[in-house]
Amino acid sequence: MTGLIEVIREGAVAQLRLNRPKQLNALNSELAAQLIEAAERFDRDQSVGCLVVTGSERAFAAGADIAEMSDKPAAYMAERDYFAEWSRFANLRLPKIAAVQGYALGGGCELMMMCDFAIAGEGAKFGQPEIKLGVIAGIGGTQRMTRLIGRSRSMDMHLTGRMMDAAEALSAGLVARVVSDDKVISTAMEAAQQVASYSRPAVRMAREAVRRAEEGSLVEGLLFERRSFHSLFGTPGQIEGMSAFLEGRPPKFHQGEQ
Repeated sequence: MTGLIEVIREGAVAQLRLNRPKQLNALNSELAAQLIEAAERFDRDQSVGCLVVTGSERAFAAGADIAEMSDKPAAYMAERDYFAEWSRFANLRLPKIAAVQGYALGGGCELMMMCDFAIAGEGAKFGQPEIKLGVIAGIGGTQRMTRLIGRSRSMDMHLTGRMMDAAEALSAGLVARVVSDDKVISTAMEAAQQVASYSRPAVRMAREAVRRAEEGSLVEGLLFERRSFHSLFGTPGQIEGMSAFLEGRPPKFHQGEQ
């Protein structure tokens, strides 16, 4: 246990569990600092191939900590560029899977969307209710949600502040999979172990190519993908993967490969 973040290491996967149960894992500055520091530490660790971020059965994270910021003036928020530190988490090179049980609201939903994909329990609830507090999302909610589920649905969520259940989240593309609540962690860990078992350069380039699709034109994205594909030839992972396929055996990727 390390303060507000519980770290569980299973082979090449590191699980980071938010640990403010009484506050439904509300994201205050201290929790954010501890989560980002732990994630960056694993990002530098060549023996780690994937992160799983999770909370409790009641809440992945019920939002940012309102009590911490309710009395702050605009000048204070702007001077400190409040929430800017979350870009460090979003920009990690390590793959990140969100395992969501219970509420993922406001900052919690935004934290989930900073991960590469999410596996949710059947009882999970999602939303961006900031409009009810007289503000808007501030950790990327308006941008990432729109890219994930489209303008119309995103407008609905941000302007009404309503919650979306797990079935709707799956249909909308907000989450990748929905499983029974008691299978969320095991499913996410299994997926993370699978990701971590592959060639690290191939995983990294796959992530970068998919993210490029959100940021530029189709022509630019296709060129980036093709150049990334070309650059993987001659790497230990490509040689082993294709040799194993031709020889009819499972590949054995060397996880120190960078």
